[in-house]
Amino acid sequence: MGQRMDSEGLVEIFRDTIVALVRREGVDLSARQLGVFLTCYLDDDAHTVRGLASQLNVSKPAITRALDRLSDLDLARRKVDPADRRSVLVQRTTKGSAFLRDIRAVMSELAMDETRHSEQTNSCSAAPN
Repeated sequence: MGQRMDSEGLVEIFRDTIVALVRREGVDLSARQLGVFLTCYLDDDAHTVRGLASQLNVSKPAITRALDRLSDLDLARRKVDPADRRSVLVQRTTKGSAFLRDIRAVMSELAMDETRHSEQTNSCSAAPN
């Protein structure tokens, strides 16, 4: 992606990514579930239910419900923190890593398409009359 996309192009990529994820067979996550998933997979820090609730500014029960769904789909798992048994750690899974790769592949393809479309539009508008 050689040039920086404008906000309109980014929103289109976001929409098209969500549509692609909804249309395909398999995982269909809510916005909250996707937010929890991406936070866990894109941030290298260790994640806890309490920490995710604070970071995403939602309640702990909301994080727990999102993690219930992610656990059911084997996209994340919970483990009691051995250092503090009151705390629950969120761990990544192989299936979750594969799902993130799929999201990245869809977004990369859409970003390339958007860049090509922008370049074509710009070259057409720059052509002399």
